This record gives sequence, C-alpha cells and structure tokens, in this order.
Amino acid sequence: MSDANPTLLRTPLYDVHQKSGAKLVPFAGWEMPVQYKSGVITEVNAVRQNAGLFDVSHMGRVRVHGADALAFLQFITVNDVAKLSVGRAQYSLLCTDAGGVIDDIIVYRLGVGEFIVVVNASNRVKALAWFERHRTRFVHLAIEDETFLTGLIAAQGPNAVKLADNLSDADLTVLPRFGVTETAICDCPVMVARTGYTGEDGVELFCRNEDLEALWNALTSGGAIPCGLGSRDTLRVEACLPLYGHEMDERTHPYEARLAWVVKTDKPVPFVGQATLATLKSAPRDKVLVGVAMEGRGVPRDSYSVLDESGEPVGHVTSGTFSPTLGKGIALARVRTIASEVGTTVQVVIRDVRHPATVTALPFYKKA
Repeated sequence: MSDANPTLLRTPLYDVHQKSGAKLVPFAGWEMPVQYKSGVITEVNAVRQNAGLFDVSHMGRVRVHGADALAFLQFITVNDVAKLSVGRAQYSLLCTDAGGVIDDIIVYRLGVGEFIVVVNASNRVKALAWFERHRTRFVHLAIEDETFLTGLIAAQGPNAVKLADNLSDADLTVLPRFGVTETAICDCPVMVARTGYTGEDGVELFCRNEDLEALWNALTSGGAIPCGLGSRDTLRVEACLPLYGHEMDERTHPYEARLAWVVKTDKPVPFVGQATLATLKSAPRDKVLVGVAMEGRGVPRDSYSVLDESGEPVGHVTSGTFSPTLGKGIALARVRTIASEVGTTVQVVIRDVRHPATVTALPFYKKA
C-alpha cells in the first residue's frame, strides 16, 4: 500500500511502473499509471502505429462455473450467451429491472459450463453483489472472484498480435477477433483473448500474478511501449467505446448509449430488465449519444455544456479529449435528438467561453 494513500490497491506490476517513471494516480480504488515519461501522445501513437502495453489488472475477473453457469449468465446479461461457443468472448451488459446499466462486461467461454466475466474495476463489488442476489435459483453454480489471484495485461496495436505470437507456443495470428485460447507464453500458462479497448487489433493476457512481470518485460523488450490510463481513455474515445460512469450508468439505458446492438430482447429465455428494455427499444428518444469535433483549439471535457447555434442548451459532454490521431479536440456527448444529426453546428462551453464544434459521424477513428 502507498504511504501517501494506504487505502489504494496495487497491481503486481506496481514496482515495475515505479521504476519506469510512470505517474501513478488513484483510479477506482487502485494506484495506477496514468502515463509514462514518453507522455500520452507518444503512447497513443504507439498503439495506432505499432504496439502499446497496458496493465489492466485492476479490472475485475470473476469465474462463473457449474452446470447452471450458462443459465445464470443468460438470466443476468442482456446478450445471448447461448450463442457463445467455447473459445469465444462476448460483450454484454448487466441491467436493472428498470433498464439502467449496472455494468458493461466481457463474457469469456472456456468450457461448456466454464466462464470468466470481466467487469469494471469501479463496479467489481457491485457486480459481485448483483451476482449473489440473483444466484439463488441456480443450484449448480460457483462464483469466484479471481481479481487478486491473477494479472491482466493488454497488448494493443497493429503489431501487437505478432509480438505476442513471437513469444507464444500457439499460433496467435489465427485466433479470431473475440477468440480465446489457453497456451504458454515465455513458459508461463496464459489465457489469451483477442479483445481490447482501443479500437486496434490486439490481445489481452490473463496469467498468474507471479508470471506477470516476466510477460510484461518480454513484451516491452519486443517493442511494445508501456501505456497508461490517459492514452487508454483517448484511444477508446477515438474508437467510440463507452466508459461506465460517463456514457452509461444506472440512470441510462443501453439505447441512450449506442448499445442497442448488445440487447437481445428476443432471446428465448427471460432475463433481468427484458420487459422494460423491450418497451424502451421502440420508444422515441429524447437524447442520443453523438460525436462532436471541435473546430478550433479547445479541448472538451466531461460534463461541459453543449449548446445549439442560438445558445440554447441541448446536452453535455460525457467524455472528451484531445485526439492525437485527428489533431483536434473530440467528445462523446449526449444531446437532444433535434441537435443530433451529423453536420449540425453546436457550441461547447469551455471555461465559460463558447467554442464552435460540429456533430460528426462515429467512430472518430476506425482501423483500416
């Protein structure tokens, strides 16, 4: 624990980050690197052009297994887990009966009744409580929090898969997008998933705590640039990937967060929130999530007001950043439907000054 903040958790790579000169900050109860000496822009460019490496061990990892594991996950998630074959992963949501989002998750299917569910660090305790609340009807089910037993790193970028493949016993280049396999890397047992949170190709590596530093060092020695939370956030905004607490929360339903594609209201078994979500699916939308690109030098930030051309409030920024890839300030914003058409001129209020911007198509960036 940190002398300055003894309540913060640390990942197994804490000492590595310190020795690398990373700037460490509190995040979701953890002490995490926000950037390294090279800076956020260098890190973003590394991921877009080559390979970057992220410590994401703060993310919650929950093993769900047993004869009732599939039925349980079908009941508490909005996507159709039954369509998930062994060796595949699926993006999904946990929703309340009222349709609000408890968390966005990734479900990895390792066997017929064997799953790993990755939840946001800020929602780990809440998600576990939600699991426990809804498990009573499922007799043959085990739920185990493995967050502190394992490590998780993400190699992202056009050369990331090849870099990991050079160190792997298995051919990772044939692993499909959202594919999962178990192999050895640097003689360490690893679960490899072709998933990520940057808009680039890449892999996420789940391993034992004691193996994490060896894997990190091997990948950085191979050319991956260490990256922090700052560049990760910029990359995900460029790719229009939502962040819990910004684009969605329990007051927001999936259709307000551009996540309609995740919700399978017609799946053949009931799930939490199904009736409400089915109603909301066809209901008119008062506000929608859009992309906003600044016309000048301003950088939009979370909660900044968005106005129409006449100065009337039409919404607010949910996430904003300077995009090194586009060379301008960009934002995800929730605005009234009347101001949501691509090409609409709006204004973002930055430090009490109105800055011109344009509603733009999403994502801001999509890999070739």
